[in-house]
Amino acid sequence: MPAITLPDGSVRRFDGPVTGTEIAQAIGPGLARAALAMQVDGRLHDLAHRIEHDASVRFITRKDPEALELIRHDAAHVLAEAVQALYPGTQVTIGPPIENGFYYDFARNEPFTPEDFPAIEAKMREIVARDAPFTREEWDREEAIRFFRERGERYKAEIIQDLPRDETISVYRQGEWLDLCRGPHMRSTGDVGTAFKLMKVAGAYWRGDHRNAMLSRIYGTAWRDQKELDAYLHQLEEAERRDHRRIGREMGLFHLQEEAVGSVFWHPKGWRLYRTVEDYMRRRLDAAGYQEVRTPQLLDRRLWEASGHWEKFREHMFLARVEDEDERDRVLALKPMNCPCHVQIFNQGLRSYRELPLRMAEFGACHRYEPSGALHGIMRVRAFTQDDAHIFCTEEQIAGETVRFVELLSSIYRDLGFPEFRVKFSDRPANRAGSDAVWDQAEGALREACRTAGVEYTLNPGEGAFYGPKLEFVLRDAIGRDWQCGTLQVDFVLPERLGAEYVAEDGTRRRPVMLHRAILGSFERFLGILIEQHAGRFPLWLAPVQVVVATIVDEVAPFAREAAAALQAAGLRVELDLRNEKINRKVVDHIEARVPVLAVVGRREAEERALVLRRLPGREQEALPLGEAVSRLAVEGSPPDRVAAA
Repeated sequence: MPAITLPDGSVRRFDGPVTGTEIAQAIGPGLARAALAMQVDGRLHDLAHRIEHDASVRFITRKDPEALELIRHDAAHVLAEAVQALYPGTQVTIGPPIENGFYYDFARNEPFTPEDFPAIEAKMREIVARDAPFTREEWDREEAIRFFRERGERYKAEIIQDLPRDETISVYRQGEWLDLCRGPHMRSTGDVGTAFKLMKVAGAYWRGDHRNAMLSRIYGTAWRDQKELDAYLHQLEEAERRDHRRIGREMGLFHLQEEAVGSVFWHPKGWRLYRTVEDYMRRRLDAAGYQEVRTPQLLDRRLWEASGHWEKFREHMFLARVEDEDERDRVLALKPMNCPCHVQIFNQGLRSYRELPLRMAEFGACHRYEPSGALHGIMRVRAFTQDDAHIFCTEEQIAGETVRFVELLSSIYRDLGFPEFRVKFSDRPANRAGSDAVWDQAEGALREACRTAGVEYTLNPGEGAFYGPKLEFVLRDAIGRDWQCGTLQVDFVLPERLGAEYVAEDGTRRRPVMLHRAILGSFERFLGILIEQHAGRFPLWLAPVQVVVATIVDEVAPFAREAAAALQAAGLRVELDLRNEKINRKVVDHIEARVPVLAVVGRREAEERALVLRRLPGREQEALPLGEAVSRLAVEGSPPDRVAAA
């Protein structure tokens, strides 16, 4: 007689084994219509799953977050059926749900193209309208292999062969069509709905191995309703409009080329933007008590072996083999991160507890191997600079340093146009260094620090660094996308491995705790985010070119040069536009270049020693005496930390 405990604490008892469908019907017709699947003791199951023991049950309806993954999983099955109906002989391989959608990989002599999408989508809608129930069957392993081989589905047969011998082989039917699948699924194809769209095609190697056959992958997106789908498609359109690669070209900020894959060529305007952010960050860190250092690019593999990075991170490191003076080959690695180097500085000389916390910062140039297919503009590169810092402290100081760090991070994010963020707590990964006792200590210390700092977080299981748990700070941009940028990591492992110690108040030698922290993450990626956040129209203090002084007629050029010099002397980034073009043409050009302020000089302005200020891309303008215009723009163009200090 199973006792079913519901989320409100109520208990329903049944005479024998009971399915989710039967429980929902017993509760009421509304739930029976709305339920798509259920969680049984925290695990997701089909509604047809039979419960034979006491259990906690929570029903999943379309409004629940879990519904999206179910919709996308089932949409992938509907896609596969539609493709095989339209293109006989196509083999299906795998088709999982992913963030914002799903995909399915197909084996076919001729790859799919976007021109195939209308027919496939139409067939998918037919399958959804058919409302065929999903039914689960358990098959004998050898019979399943034989069945799929006889159907010409060699990829499915290979999957089954490679499954553990004790794993149950489950197949799901949707009407006459079936697929190998662990599940769970919703009730029927009708539950997928019509808020889906096929997005793109790509090539994909079977099982991700370039030695295997190339498959044809179709990506799609699926949502609860048309409103959500329309919002997502609008977000994609807006993301395309804001794409930092396109804006970077149009503004002349940077470029990338094949001769330096994954590395950025910064142009003068882009480097001004970079330097503006770097200078701002340096001032904020100086004021927060950080000491800036600089460490080498190339380090002997022995340091990386000692730190544990050689074992855990080797495949991401660029190596150089050199013949040393003693004619022995040595392997050097371009540093992928700065932390072992900072420990080397800490280890120079005997440290006292009076020096702690010691906050060591570096704008460290790092290199990591990323597959070429993973590179994306300046947001995913191989050569980058981290706004990296490490705080050496006692365990008792972790909470206080966390409070200080969160306050600093929050203030910097606000200044850069991100007033809100959320926090994830990433705990121990499977591939980690250090004992469970050390991890218990580190995770407990970080949780306590979060309580002290008033930091609310969601758990991100298994995603900690190999040496310690971490907080991840996630920004949301102007069009609703999330970006993980900042991090704070508690590390008891690296100081032990690299022999860091200090003299405690009682005269004993102790290990410091090492807090790894970053706010921007990497400059390159964060600048890409900033470009897209502002669509290239930066606030005045960030703009690579803050003011363009433009002439209406040639004879006012001397005063225009004087005005530009006065603005530059006030610390503004200024350009002159003395071209023999009509002012309307100049306005259009500088709007396209995303210049925030155009200072126009005509005959009257030259005679009155004034400027007409126009805030682009708007039409509003005002005439001001030169001195007043310079003073006002100098204040408006000052970085937030300098305005606050004034």
